[in-house]
Amino acid sequence: MSSSRGTLFRITTFGESHGGAVGVVVDGCPPRFPITASLIQEALDRRRPGQSRLTTQRRETDTVEILSGVEDGLTLGTPIMMVVRNEDARPNDYGNMQEAYRPSHAEFTYEQKYGIRAKSGGGRSSARETVGRVAAGALAEAILREKFGIEIVAWVDRVGTVESVVDPETVTREEVDATDVRCPDPGAAAKMIEAIESIRREGDSLGGTIRAVARNVPVGWGEPIFDKLEATLAKAMMSLPATKSFEVGSGLAGTLMRGSEHNDIFVADDAGRITTETNHSGGIQGGISNGMPILLRVGFKPTATISQEQATVTPSGESTTLAAKGRHDPCVLPRAVPIVEAEIASCLLDCCLIQQSRNLT
Repeated sequence: MSSSRGTLFRITTFGESHGGAVGVVVDGCPPRFPITASLIQEALDRRRPGQSRLTTQRRETDTVEILSGVEDGLTLGTPIMMVVRNEDARPNDYGNMQEAYRPSHAEFTYEQKYGIRAKSGGGRSSARETVGRVAAGALAEAILREKFGIEIVAWVDRVGTVESVVDPETVTREEVDATDVRCPDPGAAAKMIEAIESIRREGDSLGGTIRAVARNVPVGWGEPIFDKLEATLAKAMMSLPATKSFEVGSGLAGTLMRGSEHNDIFVADDAGRITTETNHSGGIQGGISNGMPILLRVGFKPTATISQEQATVTPSGESTTLAAKGRHDPCVLPRAVPIVEAEIASCLLDCCLIQQSRNLT
């Protein structure tokens, strides 16, 4: 089923952008783990719309309800259903888009595939679908943090042509959230904010990249050959709305290096713990975590829905123009940061459970 992902920690998201609700069913969560709605809510608050002047002004509290799988604050081991009701849906904002396709938007391909489409807000192709992913990821991250001390931090690396300089070894989530654009480089953040505000005034949009690090991931997670750790992460990231590229470690830059430069030399400390001098591999070798920080970069395109008038066609193939209405992010990157973190957490917990299933003694 295309709305489900995972082997042992399996998530299924549901709901449309302007329907009654969105949410997730999590199957395979370990039992007896303490979980509260407030822990999930904290993650959803970082993703919700209307949180700053840089994002869509749709007003949603994104209040989560845990409907099953938890009793007395502990997971039962049974499916966990989490729901967020849509409170500020405005399907009428999309009246002029029902008779014309938005350029580069998924509504055209959805209609060609199914013979029908959700005409208000893009339905399942909307980034509102990611509410369920963030809820599931918050649960997964809590388990990983409690059991292994794993830290996951993502940040806005680039907006348009404005790039940041950030040390992935030391960056914290508090530093990331200190600015509206979620870039922990103050100088770059100010320029990013200026660029986003300027492009909003023009009725246009910007794309960019998000970087992420997962620290303290144990050695041995990931399944060769087809379910390599980077392949699992890539599938999760590339399933997010607006994503166009994915890199691990040195990424494309590594293709310009020689083997003698790129190879991560093994070293051992006094306790015999093996690490590497560099981390061009991004914490993954042969599809398996090697104990070094896992380093990722995800590229997001500019938001497809813009208010500038553009040429397009109607479903019957007639030429027309469209200036989209509604409330849309001029740049998806600030709100995508917690989504990327959540996807990393869900993937890592699934890999963790698969690896632990091998230990029968």
